[in-house]
Amino acid sequence: MTERLDPVTLTLIEGAPSSSTTPSGMQSTTTLRRRRTVVGALNLATCGALAAAMAWILSAGGWSLLDGLLLTCFLLVTPWTVLGFWNAIIGLWLLHGRREGLAEVAPFASAGNSGEAVFLRTAVLMTLRNEDPARAFSRLSAVAESIARTGHGHHFAYFVLSDTSRPEIAAAEEEAFAAFRATLADGARAVYRRREDNVGYKAGNLRDFCARWGGEYELMLPLDADSLMAGETIVSMVRMMQAYPRLGILQSLVTGMPAASGFARIFQFGMRHGMRPYTMGSAWWAGDCGPFWGHNALVRIAPFRDDCHLPVLRARPPLGGPILSHDQVEAALMRRAGYEVRVLPVEGGTWEENPPTVVDFVRRDLRWCLGNMQYVRLLGLPGLHPMSRFQLLWAILMFVGLPAMTAMIALSPFAVREAQAAGAFPTALAAGLYSLFLFICLFPKLAGLADIALTRDGLTRYGGGARFALSAFIEIVFAFLQGAVSSFRTSLFMLGLLAGRAHVGWNGQERDAHALSWATAAAGLWPQTLFGLLVCGALAWASPAALLWSLPLTAGYLLAIPFAVVTARPAFGAFLARHRLCAIPEEFDEPAEIAALARPAPQPVAVAA
Repeated sequence: MTERLDPVTLTLIEGAPSSSTTPSGMQSTTTLRRRRTVVGALNLATCGALAAAMAWILSAGGWSLLDGLLLTCFLLVTPWTVLGFWNAIIGLWLLHGRREGLAEVAPFASAGNSGEAVFLRTAVLMTLRNEDPARAFSRLSAVAESIARTGHGHHFAYFVLSDTSRPEIAAAEEEAFAAFRATLADGARAVYRRREDNVGYKAGNLRDFCARWGGEYELMLPLDADSLMAGETIVSMVRMMQAYPRLGILQSLVTGMPAASGFARIFQFGMRHGMRPYTMGSAWWAGDCGPFWGHNALVRIAPFRDDCHLPVLRARPPLGGPILSHDQVEAALMRRAGYEVRVLPVEGGTWEENPPTVVDFVRRDLRWCLGNMQYVRLLGLPGLHPMSRFQLLWAILMFVGLPAMTAMIALSPFAVREAQAAGAFPTALAAGLYSLFLFICLFPKLAGLADIALTRDGLTRYGGGARFALSAFIEIVFAFLQGAVSSFRTSLFMLGLLAGRAHVGWNGQERDAHALSWATAAAGLWPQTLFGLLVCGALAWASPAALLWSLPLTAGYLLAIPFAVVTARPAFGAFLARHRLCAIPEEFDEPAEIAALARPAPQPVAVAA
């Protein structure tokens, strides 16, 4: 095991720590402060202009209670949308308008290509709870094989950390683990541990690892049951962590894998091309207080174990108890401990899977929503870096904006009637603001499309310009429909939070493509349909023209049930795959790690005690 670096050694490696640089010494705090000031000014100016235009429109005919409600909702919706807009603009500029854009965002990235010998010991952790063992271990095996091909496999160990509560799945896990361990050159580098109680959920699972084995390793690489990473990517990230001992968390840019489900296929296509500009832009100003998504990331164990203890919230459920969305809180605590949290905004070599149906997507989103709402009780944690505190606040606003938007749509028929009664309503300005707002919402996607088109061979990697353009159109329509379905369910869930009645479980997720029956879809999505019928019916009565203008935001409610059924149908996913629509680069040039998943899983063998 490598000797732990003391503060004097750290100073010699990184330079004397001071308030003029980030903890690693890699970046000037003055530069980051200047960037944050610019981004803050751009966002405040944009939000202010939009709010002023909205206030001017609403003031026609005098102010009313309805006008006040609409303006309040608009003010809650706008900040998250506007920041996404500016992140995408900045990211696109860095990718195609700057010669060394990556170096400005991630000055540590060049260390990954240094060729330096790997000397830090890394524990690869797969956390499980009632997941399909065959699926999980096929991914872990692919990761282990890929790491072995780098020639650095002896620096890595593998831990399967199970919180599974179902005995039949636990037995299958043990068999699959025995088969996995038999494939390793040194089986002693693999450990299976099952807890009887998943206290603290996933965060508690990792905390247990740190307490029992953390002292034997410098780094850990948490993986979910659907995670996959390339060995070269992992080794490159380890080199970055070696070069900067004050780099506490290094998050990779996780993208989706090829999917059989039509829903997952379209969703990940949109995420894939939209994430790179957005993440580049946000990393430019977030700097050393970056995001942590809880998996496919390298974490320095010592400060995580010693300084990232999650508090148990002293309140009644649902907002009290263990923290569900633990990752961003751990990032804030890591930064408080004097270590940087960075994201590597480079695409490739790190994947996950997305929910196969809109119903599964909403179920996952609700757990995230509850976890993020718990951050309200953490904003006052002492000693947090101001940017870390902002990240927590921003995670809250991400979900607060959803019921605000739903409320605006619900109030729209009344707003139309009130506008008709006004003597001189600024119709042209209202139409312009609405169109501009939709454009701002869509811009991260448009920036992603532009990024692909402007990148050399970018369109070729997606199957050509015509296929890419058609896929982009499909995904934009999909995004409007899916957004209505999920945002309405989240809005209802947040009302339940206010009443203290909301609840989510922590269990294995559905990851395989499967069909949804009309009955199942109707049972889960009838509230969206009823809401859509009421709102669209009222708009049609008040003004058919207003109904047509509203369809980008309201059609998803009306079509919620058929949307869920069609996008989950295996035949629909097969059609998209056959015609390579909404395809991602890995479908045209398959990496070895993804190809390995198609091979038969190793058969269980007897392993001596």
